[in-house]
Amino acid sequence: MNTKNPYINKRVEFHILQSFPVTCLNRDDVGAPKTAMIGGVSRARVSSQCWKRAIRLAMHEVCGVELGIRTKLLSDLVSEACKKIGASADQAKACGDKIEKIFVKAESKKKGDEDADSKADTLMFLSPAEISKIAEAFKEKEFNPDEVVKDPKKPERDLEKIIGKPKFAQADTLDGLDVALFGRMVAQAPSMNVEAAASFSHAISTHRVSNEVEFFTAVADYAKDLGSAHMGSLEFNAATYYRYISLDLGQLYESLGGDQFFSQALSSFIKALYVAVPSARQSTQAGACSWDFAEVLVRKGQGMQLSFETPIKKDVNGGFLQPSIEFLKSSLTKKEKLSGSLFGLVKKFEFGEDENFSIDNLIEGVVSAIKE
Repeated sequence: MNTKNPYINKRVEFHILQSFPVTCLNRDDVGAPKTAMIGGVSRARVSSQCWKRAIRLAMHEVCGVELGIRTKLLSDLVSEACKKIGASADQAKACGDKIEKIFVKAESKKKGDEDADSKADTLMFLSPAEISKIAEAFKEKEFNPDEVVKDPKKPERDLEKIIGKPKFAQADTLDGLDVALFGRMVAQAPSMNVEAAASFSHAISTHRVSNEVEFFTAVADYAKDLGSAHMGSLEFNAATYYRYISLDLGQLYESLGGDQFFSQALSSFIKALYVAVPSARQSTQAGACSWDFAEVLVRKGQGMQLSFETPIKKDVNGGFLQPSIEFLKSSLTKKEKLSGSLFGLVKKFEFGEDENFSIDNLIEGVVSAIKE
């Protein structure tokens, strides 16, 4: 990492409590809400990848951030980019196929099956600027793919040269910020790898949760028979979740290639983190709840997550949120004391209890604190 990087070993940590009523935010293979056994009891769970996808989409929809593209259809992606800058349909397809073949693993054909295809085994994650670079490289060689990808044994090296060092802040805009935040691994072309700046835990309920079953019916408006036209069931739960997210500021700075869009990237990430909710069953169960409480720490050193290993007991009013807030506060205070100088606290923010301290105030405070 660049020794001039002013954010080396500095991070922003988010310890979030977020309650949802009847929901199924993240389903398993049989359509039930995901769970995990923690502290000897069943907890509600939302996987990290589920919430990360919601955040990616929110960064674009809410903040207008240009997203990277994840696909196995590299040929189509490159072909479209080539067409936009002057390639014919045949030239574009040839160029697209040339790039795709770098990441295609030839499958052995079944006996007698002459039409079996090769299968792409890599889900690529490219920024719009990187796709444009590939198309421009073909244009420079008059869309002759063999003049761009020349090495028959190591064609990925030619692609690495085209892409260059990954950088997700271009001259006038952020470009593929989600690639910088969530990372990229390309086994065939290691120089294209991007270390993720953001680390996410699975969201877990702070308390014991048992999934429940809803029985439902649907009545037809136009029918010959009386009664239900359809019956079914689905599982749901309700929980107060603990979410932990750690943002490595040094890695984000490195991936962005400097300070030009650093504050914008950080602000966009926090806004998306605040509004993003997984999309499962939103039309039937909604689940548009925002944060109830958060401690946001600007720190130096290693990440420190809470486990909530002992399930929280409900308070006298029957809820889990308030005792979860009290536990989170006391646990982080204890960790700070036990860690001593290793805790490296720069600034602490509490969100959710002071109604005059909005998410805008939090973002402003964090952006200012990281420069201390």
